[in-house]
Amino acid sequence: MTRLLVLFGIVIFATLAFAQEQLTVAAAADLQGVLKNVAARFEKQTGNKVEPSFGSSGTFFSQIQNGAPYDVFFSADMDYPKKLEAEELVEPDSLYQYATGKIVLWATSSSGIDVSKGLAVVVDPAVTKLAIANPAHAPYGRAAETALRKAGLWEKVSSKLVLGENISQAAQFVQSGNADAGILALSLVLAPAMKDTGRYFEVPQDLYPPLAQAAVILKNSTHKQSARRFMEFIKTPEIKSLLRQYGFAVEEAAR
Repeated sequence: MTRLLVLFGIVIFATLAFAQEQLTVAAAADLQGVLKNVAARFEKQTGNKVEPSFGSSGTFFSQIQNGAPYDVFFSADMDYPKKLEAEELVEPDSLYQYATGKIVLWATSSSGIDVSKGLAVVVDPAVTKLAIANPAHAPYGRAAETALRKAGLWEKVSSKLVLGENISQAAQFVQSGNADAGILALSLVLAPAMKDTGRYFEVPQDLYPPLAQAAVILKNSTHKQSARRFMEFIKTPEIKSLLRQYGFAVEEAAR
């Protein structure tokens, strides 16, 4: 009887431990609005918490290479996850393209800057500071630089640039008035925190390479089963629909 009670206790403890697992997710800053929503839905459905940390994909890439204890990595591009896969730092066959992002020119409603004129408005004297994410380690920053170069505007605005550590910080620069306009992620300007505070112009997609975004489960994850459940949850129609609401294209996303 005592042995049976002990075994029963072990089963109950293991069940509770699994139910209370917390996934640590390194996530590109363009996901700041939508991923919190996804995490809340996942916790409600499974009982497992998701604790996202938001930042630049390049910074997370370096941290993961150096052994940072994340379970899942959501990058704003495909390159960083593929490099980690090549270095055998991710779980086999876990690479998943979850969405394709877009960039926009955004300014606050009170700024007086007419973004409907298109990308060329960045050379207007009223735009003294233009915020973008740092192209050195942020895919959205690289997309902004590419678009400005292809539009023949890079040299004209390079002295105006204010570089955010990530795309979320670039957005904060514009929101706070430390920049007059910014080239930001569509997903951020459609999030509740920004949706009704400004106006945006969608940068033509022929000016920059597609921002295909991928996620991977990391090899050193201590919660691989829960991580796989979370990745499968990302692939559900419910979450794909949510991603579309935040401006992501997901129709062509594939394993």
